[in-house]
This record gives sequence, C-alpha cells and structure tokens, in this order.
Amino acid sequence: MLIRGNLHQIVVAAVLLSLAAGLLPLPGANAASSYQAAVGNPPVSKIIFLPSIQSGVAGGSPAPNPSGDPVLMAAGDIARCGSPGAGETAALIEKVTSAAIAAIGDTAYNQGTPTQFTDCYTPTWGPFKSRTHPAVGNHEYMTSGASGYFGYFGSAAGSPKKGYYSYNLGDWHIIVLNSNCSQVGGCKTDTPQETWLKADLAAHPTQCTLAYWHHPLFSSGEHGNNTYVQPFWQDLYAAGAELALDGHDHDYERFAPMDPNGGLDNAKGIREFVVGTGGANFRPFYSVKPNSQVRIADQYGVLKLTLHPNSYTWQFIDATNGTVIDSGSTACHS
Repeated sequence: MLIRGNLHQIVVAAVLLSLAAGLLPLPGANAASSYQAAVGNPPVSKIIFLPSIQSGVAGGSPAPNPSGDPVLMAAGDIARCGSPGAGETAALIEKVTSAAIAAIGDTAYNQGTPTQFTDCYTPTWGPFKSRTHPAVGNHEYMTSGASGYFGYFGSAAGSPKKGYYSYNLGDWHIIVLNSNCSQVGGCKTDTPQETWLKADLAAHPTQCTLAYWHHPLFSSGEHGNNTYVQPFWQDLYAAGAELALDGHDHDYERFAPMDPNGGLDNAKGIREFVVGTGGANFRPFYSVKPNSQVRIADQYGVLKLTLHPNSYTWQFIDATNGTVIDSGSTACHS
C-alpha cells in the first residue's frame, strides 16, 4: 500500500496497526471497504490495494511469452504535448514488437485536431499506428465529427459515422465500441450500435471475448460510473464475455468479475480494467466502488494482456521503471 501526504500516511499506519491487531480484515476483497471505513471518501493521490495471491500479485519484470499467444497492449488518455507520459508508455510498447495496440480514447489532447495528432501523438505512439486498433474518446469529438481522429487512423477506426467495429486476435474476438452515445444515435437497447453489438456477439459465440470503449461503466475515479453504457455490459454479459477495458479516468483500476449491476459474479462476470494511464495528466480517486480490487494513481503505465486460447494473463507495467505493479490470470468462461 502506497500513499502520499502526511495525513494519509498517519491513517495508513493506523490501518496497518489495526490489521495487525485483528481489528480490521486482512487485505483482499474487503481491503477497499476497510480503508474507506477508516478515512471516508476524500480525494487520494495514490493508493495501491493488492488482493489475495490467487487474483493478483505485484513486483518483478514483465514475463516473457514463450507460448507465442497474441499480446494486446492497452491504455487510454495518451498524448498531450509537453507531457512526458506518452513517451514513457510508448517506450514500453516498443519493447513488445509483435503486440497489437488498444488506444482506448482521448488519444491526442486537447481537442484531437489534426495538428495535435501530428505534433503530440505521432512522435510517441505514432510508430505503432499500423498495429493500433483505436477507440474514440470524448476529446476527439471536440473537433467536429472527431474528424482529426478518423482522418489520422483511417479505416482502422471504423466508419466515421459509427466508430465501432470488431476484429479477431488469435483465438479471441475483440469488440471496439463508441461510448460517445449522442454522436452515434445512442447506446440504449435497440439503437443502431446496440443492435450491431448483439449481432456481432451472436456471430462469434464460441470465442473468448474482450470489449473496450472509452467511458467505464464502473469507476472509483474522478468521473465515477457511466451508467448509460450499461446496455453494452448487459449484451456482453449475456454472451459470456470475459473483459471490458476503458479509460477516461486518468488512473488504473482493476475490478473483480461483475454482472451488469455491479454485483460480484465469479462464475459469469466481466472483469473491468480502467487504464487511463497512457500519458495525460493524473487525477485522484474519489468514492471507492464495490468490487474494486486494485487502484493506482499518479502512475503512467500500460496493461499487457496475453490472450491464451482459453484464458488470459494480465500485467500492469509501470512506465517509470518497467516493473509489473499488478498481475494475474483467469480462465475464459466455459
């Protein structure tokens, strides 16, 4: 557990003493609620909660991939001119030359203009453009129709009128959605995107499935939950999908597998990762949401997913020194 600020250091010390005395439960599924019970819900600059060894560990260098199974490197909220973060995360990606890249929205700050893509994104994540599968964020739409984004990524970003598409990576099916709902006719049931999503899932019924879009359904970060994307989660859950990746909040957060209402569901639930750590400014955590297992602020990094035929392994890699901060492995739903 790491935290900055004298007051919080005192609180953390008190919590640790309470743990040693048996007054609070050991870190794990209830670690977040234990901390919250002690200090309430103030903005916090940096928290790391590590769950039990079965679901996540920290430390060490990124593991090699002798299996040859495909790798997806993911982060959102990336390139801001004058910020070193995008260069640091790009250096991580550069080391994994065969990886596919998921750029999870807000790729070029602040308005996603053609100039910002040229001046801010191209010098950092630009060298990986040919293997990047982007999702569109809200900052891209600060330029009309997200024309800078669609002009830069071209056909890789899908139709400019949609911004959603899917692709296969090894034995996995990957779905990219557009959570800027007002730009594409909404996200509710029976809207064009939701209808397409159900059809796409039905066309790939036997594969391990991962989806990503910019605005998370669940988040303990500054923006909190975005309930309007719940229809995405409902369709993915019904189809047995494994993972949802998001950005928007500038932090890293891992959740336990959950149902569409945020209830713990280890049998059928979807695990969500918020990875808004691609290079933009940092933001603190606020109200800790149920089933949040690991939260890291003030840290640039990239999520590395190794997609095995019937399971996945994750590693969140610190861009400062290349060490693994959070890792684990889970089987796909049967």
